[in-house]
Amino acid sequence: RTVPMLPERLCNDICSLRPNEEKLAFSCIFEMNGQAHIFNHRIVRTVIESDRRFTYEEAQQIIETGEGDFAEELLTLDKMAKALRKRRFDNGAVNFDRLEVRFEIDETGHPISVYFKESKDANKLIEEFMLLANRQVATDIGKTGNSKKKAKPFVYRIHDNPDPDKMSNFAEIASRFGYKIRTKGKASEVNSSLNKMLDKVKGHAEENLLSILAIRSMAKAVYSTVNIGHYGLAFDYYTHFTSPIRRYPDMMVHRLLTKYLDEHGRSVSEKKYEALCEHSSAMEQLAASAERASVKYKQVEFMTERLGQVYDGVISGVTEWGLYVELNENKCEGMIPIRDLDDDYYEFDEKNYCLRGRRKNRTYSLGDPITIRVARANLEKKQLDFALEE
Repeated sequence: RTVPMLPERLCNDICSLRPNEEKLAFSCIFEMNGQAHIFNHRIVRTVIESDRRFTYEEAQQIIETGEGDFAEELLTLDKMAKALRKRRFDNGAVNFDRLEVRFEIDETGHPISVYFKESKDANKLIEEFMLLANRQVATDIGKTGNSKKKAKPFVYRIHDNPDPDKMSNFAEIASRFGYKIRTKGKASEVNSSLNKMLDKVKGHAEENLLSILAIRSMAKAVYSTVNIGHYGLAFDYYTHFTSPIRRYPDMMVHRLLTKYLDEHGRSVSEKKYEALCEHSSAMEQLAASAERASVKYKQVEFMTERLGQVYDGVISGVTEWGLYVELNENKCEGMIPIRDLDDDYYEFDEKNYCLRGRRKNRTYSLGDPITIRVARANLEKKQLDFALEE
């Protein structure tokens, strides 16, 4: 479900760009050619009247078939978005394209099936133009063109360089699966080799594992008034501007823009805005944790009715207390406690991410395929226990 940030009447009615209704908006207007090279742009207050609201599925179908409402416009935008995307990756952006696990639930909130949400061309089209607007707004405010002139305080979305140790560890794990990743050199070269690996791994058993580990090796993006650029997107200036009715930092950006676009817009307290940025980053982390916990809860609830069933999976984590296994069919993750591996005395080899039997030398390594039986499900602890199915 969705919990709106603002009162529902604002979120879904007054501030929402509903078709055939005039709305007040902030617009980033670009003049560009078919290859998405920008000749001109302006950030202005506008009155906007939308002609049509599409779902992603509707837009995707038009992109795939070339037929439907505004087909010509959508196909042009799709072509331009692909040019923007290519340029972004050529400049060294990281391509994280992960499947999202979603549940179909009945009217009581009970999960009845699992499906995967995939980012298709329609999603990527919107993403590229949102990135473009976000980047342009941050650039216009942050780039003074004068090295002595200090930019006005602003809310940036920043992403630091990855921790070299985490990157080296990740490269080492990837190499065990036969993938080479550069860990030294220019950011664009490192990211280019990372993208090649993420591309090659698609469809393989280790895909999910290596994607997760790649994300974990990166720093977390946060909000700040101190701009250090955005490593993952390979942008020097970036902010969040496009969702002011559902993200508070975007609302701060709109307020600052309103202030600065007036000729005499006075500067604001950087200290005050840095505190607001820190709070927003902390709340974002909290929301992400809540989302992960809710998915985990639904996964356990879903598997409660499948006790005793056998599934194929892949070892997604190795610890001294057991093996984490992610099931291929529905991406639910559970654990085989080390005490249940009773055919030998197993020791945890931290460096090689594996459990090794002392007597028979049998090993269970990260990324190994494995067959399990669902043994226990504890909803309160959001915990699934698996047993090894020989």
